[in-house]
Amino acid sequence: MTKSFIMKLDEIQPSQLFINSEKLSLVMKTFDVNPRSIEPIPVKKIGEQIVFVDGHTRAFAAFLKGMSEVKVYWEEDELDWDEYEVCVDWCKKEEINTIADLKERVIPSKQYQVLWLDRCEKMQRELKANRNQK
Repeated sequence: MTKSFIMKLDEIQPSQLFINSEKLSLVMKTFDVNPRSIEPIPVKKIGEQIVFVDGHTRAFAAFLKGMSEVKVYWEEDELDWDEYEVCVDWCKKEEINTIADLKERVIPSKQYQVLWLDRCEKMQRELKANRNQK
């Protein structure tokens, strides 16, 4: 089991532009039962920043519940860090620097699919095509 530790929410850079409102509703129900039962959230240091690798909805729910810190752990899986760098750049361009910056970006599933998931799939295809050209 990977060791978890506590980090302040405002010290972790999001790598996602939106929160799915339906998923958030489900996570908030879990919180209502026991906010401390939330699973630790994976993070990774990319460049000089610590970035959420996953768990944006859980982190946002913690923020909504007034928590200033969450349990996290270092992501050790080899993921496509180029993709995460692109996502972090998108966030910075949209001035999303903390999980709190997503408060005006909670959207329904259908919009989330188009505005976030489809955009990510397109970026992944482009990165793969660029790698194949090298």
